[in-house]
Amino acid sequence: MPQIIFLPHAVFCPDGLVVEAAPGTSILEVAHDNHIEIESACGGVCACTTCHCIVREGFDSLNEADELEEDLLDKAWGLEAQSRLSCQAIVGEEDLTVEIPKYSLNHAAEAPH
Repeated sequence: MPQIIFLPHAVFCPDGLVVEAAPGTSILEVAHDNHIEIESACGGVCACTTCHCIVREGFDSLNEADELEEDLLDKAWGLEAQSRLSCQAIVGEEDLTVEIPKYSLNHAAEAPH
């Protein structure tokens, strides 16, 4: 089973975390299942950019982003070439290293899941 390394983030994962991830699950699902409360203002349905993440390693093993995700990513804070919406990034067979950006464009923080 592949692993996801979540790099340290001051709010969501201060010490970083390494977790196992079942292929076919989203990065957002894996994060929430492991108490990393990445924001998801739309509930993970690809309608906002609050779950934006940067895949530092393993990017090519993810499913391809569709046009809607790419359009939304254009609005994300700190967009990079390896940016994905974690609700849409489906884990494949390779390990991933994921960075949660310092900021999101969420104007109202959501309660933990």
